[in-house]
Amino acid sequence: MNLSIQRRLASKVLKCGKNRIWFNPEMLEDIATASTKEDIRELIEKGAIKKKPVKGICRSRINLKRLKKAKGRSRGYGSRKGKKTARMPSKRLWIMRIRALRRRLRELKSSGKIDVKTYRILYRKAKGGEFRSVAHLNAVIEEMKR
Repeated sequence: MNLSIQRRLASKVLKCGKNRIWFNPEMLEDIATASTKEDIRELIEKGAIKKKPVKGICRSRINLKRLKKAKGRSRGYGSRKGKKTARMPSKRLWIMRIRALRRRLRELKSSGKIDVKTYRILYRKAKGGEFRSVAHLNAVIEEMKR
């Protein structure tokens, strides 16, 4: 029994897709005789035709994965898809590094461990990219004191 016309009409009446139309298996004979939208409306009132609910998307797996990644799991070389600079842009790394270096230099100057002249020299060297990290800056300052 081909009910494609009835399915199409029901989808128009219920304002949903054809795949979301449900026919009551016990009332298929009545549904087959329906040929107009009015007939379909009557069958909907009787309960022979219904609209199925919208299928949702289960987020539980994605949420679990996100929790694991927050802990640091699933971040090995095999799971990476972008370049190192795509995952953390080199500009962002530079900003983080230069801010940390300048903060350290300010601390050293304000505490009196280095004078203004040394501060200016080290500041320019930091801007030129001479120091890899704050630890490297501290090591260079230790060398200067000797």
